[in-house]
Amino acid sequence: MIETDADRPVLVAGAGPTGMTTALALHARGVPVTIVEAESEDRDRSGSRAIYVHGTTLRTLERIHPGLGMDLVEEGLVWPTRRTCWRGKEVFSRTYDNPGGSGDVPHFSSIPQVRTEAYMREALDAAGIDIHWDAAVETVETSPDGVRVETADGRTWDVPYLVGADGGGSTVRNEIGANFDGDQSENSFIIADVDEVDEDPLPLERLFHYDDPSVGGRNVLLVPFTGGWRLDVQCIEGDDPEELCSDEQMREFVTAVMGERYADNVSWVSSYKFLQVMADTFVDEHRRVLLVGEAAHLLAPFGARGMNSGIADADEAASAIAAAYRARVDAVARDEVELYAARREKAAEYNLAAAGQALEYLQGENPATVLRKEAAASLADHFEVAGEYLDDAPYGPHGSPPIVTTGNY
Repeated sequence: MIETDADRPVLVAGAGPTGMTTALALHARGVPVTIVEAESEDRDRSGSRAIYVHGTTLRTLERIHPGLGMDLVEEGLVWPTRRTCWRGKEVFSRTYDNPGGSGDVPHFSSIPQVRTEAYMREALDAAGIDIHWDAAVETVETSPDGVRVETADGRTWDVPYLVGADGGGSTVRNEIGANFDGDQSENSFIIADVDEVDEDPLPLERLFHYDDPSVGGRNVLLVPFTGGWRLDVQCIEGDDPEELCSDEQMREFVTAVMGERYADNVSWVSSYKFLQVMADTFVDEHRRVLLVGEAAHLLAPFGARGMNSGIADADEAASAIAAAYRARVDAVARDEVELYAARREKAAEYNLAAAGQALEYLQGENPATVLRKEAAASLADHFEVAGEYLDDAPYGPHGSPPIVTTGNY
């Protein structure tokens, strides 16, 4: 087995939230670590992206670097109201007196990903963990004794373990021969950030509107985060996403959904077709490379499972590597890495199914689903449970993957 000491750090490829969490989690376990990142330090990180940080994620971050989770709590916000409309009519609304719960860590924190990443960078600096920028992974060679990695900055790394956190186009995944398999959403989605206004701001509520007549019968999701709002518009048949992303069209959408005072506050807009894919293995044949986050799986965003599941991957990968790193027997080290793969592949399967259920529900082509939604809308005035079904269903099932974690204690 390769000797593991401070001169042979574990290498993490990727300095996004998942990669940075992996590095912090390894450091917390006493394992030396270095990050290599393909992009430059001044890279563009525009767009709010993953705004919904689950309470379990906040607790993980607080555990591996005390203060980090609470930074996201203090800057983030917890919206108190859920509201759902159906073709111009409200069918459900609920406001919670204590929406974050009674504990120190709330159920969630709504904060732009760029701010989450900024706090993670501060934590890395405090921990003395280096990021090597402009250092894309180019080749990966694995053996029973370790990993050799060549990066674009001309360096060659001989390391005991490599964590691939280098995103959906992962070179690490390709280099170990793992393959993505899955589907893509049929509909495109327009996603925009809208800055908050100073005067007469909207109330802090999450709104989902089915077939909103003000935007041509498209589904609309509106969610507040610190400093602004996320506006999602689901395209319908015949839509040209590029045309809908134009300044003029976005101004019309924002005016219709949020009011004229927000019309000029669009700060970022993009369109997506959501991928539902998963690598056929999360580890290499020698059990020296572990895939995490979007290098291992890409999920539709319903239920906010993307970054949150990536951070769970990162923490478990660090735990497996820490045990394997100190193992005196090769078979024990391999088993720790295989246990990581077994647990996180199971979690990814669950999250893919959950996000896929929400995606199928929203695309609305299943006759039984369409009938169920129509019936619930017609009954919502008389039965709160019908309105609550319409409010909950777009996000997929509640709950966590069926694997044991220390969060159960």
